[in-house]
Amino acid sequence: MNDDIPFDKTLDLVPGRLDAPMPGVRRVMANNPGPFTFKGTVSYILGRGKVAIVDPGPNDPGHIQALLDAVRGETVTHIFVTHTHRDHSPAASAVKSATGAAIYAEGPHRAARPLHIGEHNPLDASADRDFRPDIALKDGETISGHGWTIEAVATPGHTANHMAFAWREANVLFVGDHVMAWSTSIVAPPDGAMNDYMASLDKLARRGEQIYFPGHGPVVANAPRFVNAYILHRKAREAAILHQLAKGASSIASLVDSIYVGLDPRLSGAARLSVLAHLEDLVARGRVATDGEPAIDKVYRLKT
Repeated sequence: MNDDIPFDKTLDLVPGRLDAPMPGVRRVMANNPGPFTFKGTVSYILGRGKVAIVDPGPNDPGHIQALLDAVRGETVTHIFVTHTHRDHSPAASAVKSATGAAIYAEGPHRAARPLHIGEHNPLDASADRDFRPDIALKDGETISGHGWTIEAVATPGHTANHMAFAWREANVLFVGDHVMAWSTSIVAPPDGAMNDYMASLDKLARRGEQIYFPGHGPVVANAPRFVNAYILHRKAREAAILHQLAKGASSIASLVDSIYVGLDPRLSGAARLSVLAHLEDLVARGRVATDGEPAIDKVYRLKT
């Protein structure tokens, strides 16, 4: 199912070591590798002299110190946070304490919809429920700094409060976890919602940025083409679910076994939640039926 996306898993970053993927942008990677984070969370530094930090990362003293060392002698004026998962936002408070910079984000963590998953959400521990921005941004708002202008681009789907940040002068997008070069993004209820995610992909596909700086993995080049591949992949996943349901009613566990061949066992919980996200969307659109609200432990069937 992933062969339709031209993934790039080439990343030579070393945790804690500063590099510059393009003029005006520096990055530092946290030492938090894993099945959801690839080699680690990437924090970005925008500008020179008076700078902004995008996604300060996890509450890891080593990463926070590496990030502060990278801007030693400079003034941090803004901290931008794409979303409130614990690998992206918790370090914001420490960086603010050290620099005095204000924190900008869409808002605090919240669910995209009521919790109907029938069991403990295996990804729930990833939510940073303590996060509060100093300044809440709305879609389309612009923030100016020293030699740069950032446009807030609301991209709900991975989380309800996910927001990308467009650096207008350079025509690039800091895209968080919405689009990544190394893998598809996880859309897991109740944090995520598939209809929101697909709408956000369509929104990005209509924009002009050619380069994306994601929260994990290498830079996304030829971004509009890559986003269209993401869209086609999700539509293929939906088609695979409908194809299986055409054979008869099924549980989410059975759908995952049929569709995700060779899945890393560490990702089984995420795969089930991703299928649930698709089914929630399909139920809302009248394509699929279940008894009551969609949930992880329900049986699903094509709606006739």
